[in-house]
Amino acid sequence: MEEEKTERKDIIIVAYEMKYHAAFKAINEEWISTHFQMEQEDYNSLENPQEFILNRGGKILVALLNNKPVGVCALIKMKDSEYDFEMAKMAVSPEARGKKIGWLLGIKIIETAKAIGAKTLYLESNTILKPAISLYYKLGFEKIVEQHTAYKRCNIQMKLELNNLK
Repeated sequence: MEEEKTERKDIIIVAYEMKYHAAFKAINEEWISTHFQMEQEDYNSLENPQEFILNRGGKILVALLNNKPVGVCALIKMKDSEYDFEMAKMAVSPEARGKKIGWLLGIKIIETAKAIGAKTLYLESNTILKPAISLYYKLGFEKIVEQHTAYKRCNIQMKLELNNLK
């Protein structure tokens, strides 16, 4: 991972609470609908993150800019022998982009994964999302091939070996 500032006074990363549900849903729906179509898996996790993410051993983090939710990221527990968690539903609202919020969320979600014993993170994306793909590489993710995906929009899959990080 490249060294980069991992905190700012006006941005804090907090654990998801129900009061952030509308923001979690809206921030994700915005980017998905801008570039793709919402899919059933999106509706499941965005409509009911408690059932589809948290109750299954996952985590959700929320980035607050001056106490307003502007970014989100989830760790979804996987039923896979190779990958412990999927880093998913990472999004930053348009008005907050360019402020390193994605970087801060990525660092914090990786720290969270390590703290709960994860060894390997997985993610799915699409190469038209160039800033996101660049961020994932900066965080240390590597491209992998031939994993099953539930998303039509997915054309790149990546993994991060947490044991290799400092």
